[in-house]
This record gives sequence, C-alpha cells and structure tokens, in this order.
Amino acid sequence: MGFNRENYRRIKREYDGKNLRAKEEAERRREELHARFPEIKEIDDALSMTGLAVLEASSRYAGARLEDEIAGLKRQNQTLLADRANCLAFHGLPADYSDVKYECPDCMDTGFAGLAMCRCMKEKLVLAGYESSGIGTLIRTKTFDNFDPDYQKQEGKAAENNRLVYQFCQKYAEQFDDLGSPNLLFIGATGLGKTHLSAAIAGRIINRGYDAVCETAQNFFADFEFERFNRPYGGRDAGEESKTDKYFDCDLLILDDLGTEMTNQFTVSCLYNIINTRLNRGRSMIINTNLTRDELKKRYADRITSRLFGEFLPMIFLGRDMRELRLD
Repeated sequence: MGFNRENYRRIKREYDGKNLRAKEEAERRREELHARFPEIKEIDDALSMTGLAVLEASSRYAGARLEDEIAGLKRQNQTLLADRANCLAFHGLPADYSDVKYECPDCMDTGFAGLAMCRCMKEKLVLAGYESSGIGTLIRTKTFDNFDPDYQKQEGKAAENNRLVYQFCQKYAEQFDDLGSPNLLFIGATGLGKTHLSAAIAGRIINRGYDAVCETAQNFFADFEFERFNRPYGGRDAGEESKTDKYFDCDLLILDDLGTEMTNQFTVSCLYNIINTRLNRGRSMIINTNLTRDELKKRYADRITSRLFGEFLPMIFLGRDMRELRLD
C-alpha cells in the first residue's frame, strides 16, 4: 500500500525544510536576546559550559565524589535557568522564547516519529489524497455514514438488494488491498447511489493510506485525447506530468458514468488499454455505468465486455431515483 507518490514527494520536501527552519528561527531569537540583553548572553554562555564541566569532573573524580560534583553542576544549572526565566519575565518575554518551536512536537517536524510516519504527515497525505483523487468535495460529503441504505424501503426487493450492496461496499473499503481486491462493476439507473458509494469507498481507502483516483468517463477520455493529440511526438515540458499516468499507477481507479462519453475507435482503444493494463498489473478498478448489460455489449467491443463481465464483480443497483423519492 502507498499514498499517492507525487503527494508523498511534495509533502516530504516540505518536511525536509521544516525541522531546519524551526531551529534557525530559534537561533535567530537567541541572537536577538543576546544583542538586546547582555545579562542573558552571560547566562547562556555559562549554561553552554556545563557539558565541558561534566567531562572535566568525569576525568578527575570517581564514585561518590563524582556524583557530588555532578549534583552540584545540576544545582548550578537550575539556578542559572531560574535566573534566565526571571530575566525574560522582567522584559515581558516567556521563558521558552528562544526554544525551538516545532509545529509537531511528536516528530519535531521531520514527518517521522522514530521509524514510523508521524500522524501529522499522514493527515497531510490524506488531505492531499482527497484533492488528487479528483473528487475531493464528494469524498468529504458522500460517506458511508450519510448514505441511507433503506432509502428504497418502499420498493421491496430493491431495498433488500441495495442494502446488501451497501454492506458489501463497506466491507470492500475496510478490507481493500492494493494487490488483491476485486474489480467492481456498478450497474443501475441514475440516482441510485453508485457515485455516492464510490466516493465513500475512495474516501475510506485514502484514509487507510491507499491512492485512489476517481474521474468521470468524459474527463478520463479527454485526458487521453490531450496526451495523444496535443503533445506532438509525446513532447512534454520539463517537470510537466502526464495527465494519464495516474490512471495506470493508482491503487484504485474509479471510472464514473461509463457510457456518457462519445464512443469512437479511439475511446474504445483507451478503455481497453486501461482495463487490460490494470488487470495485468493486479490493480483494482470500480466502473460505474447507467447502461444495462445488453447496452454495454452493443456499445463496446467483445474484448472489453468479456473482461467487464468476466473479471469484475457486478453490483446491481435497483429502485427509483433518490431525488424522485424525496419528492414523494
């Protein structure tokens, strides 16, 4: 599993400088104090000699005498620190004015607490994952918690079916693995919750540290058209990223509203390429469509539909449009 690689590189670069900037800012405040208040500089100079004094005592004494010497140095340090705090207070400054102030004390602004990634860096990666997913706003508003699996309760069979789909999607999101989760094909008319549950899955797996990309079919094919026809000979400016790499590289690709695009030889070729490549790499996909099984077979080549119906688990959404039900 892994967060979006570009997000990780960008945020890691931010952390690479944060720790150093915090230390430099503390040193700037320390130099300011020394310039304004010579008495504080004298105290700091005395405190800085403590380490040498301990080494000297260790080389000269042993046993109980060494313990007494070190205890005396500690009392001296405590007195100096108290004098320093009183001096700062006299000038209206806090005792920790020149201390290093980290945004996150757990990792000291490095992004890692020991060998483990710190919670602060994970939070930044999750928020960045929302934006790079393509549906940042939807992920924040379309969750499992605010999806009502009983919205079709007056529809009998549809209510039972859609509750099972909802429960399956919850389990899928909780158990998602970047190299082992099944591909899903959401089939059903508009307004039955396909996009809502897709966004809920995306949000949950991003929170768990996976990289999800969700895009409408129209925008998906537009990106491939741009790469094919607007970049002569595959040319790209230095540092400019491909618009389509994310569709191949992400842990979970969600393709929404398949069938709303203008279908032609180019789009069919792109669709086959992404499905086949991700299947070969063991990368999971969720495809949402308003088309029926028969309509999919009529619209797309056999090499595509054979994979859709052979390599994807069908999730059938039944009932009436939610928006219509709210008006009843």
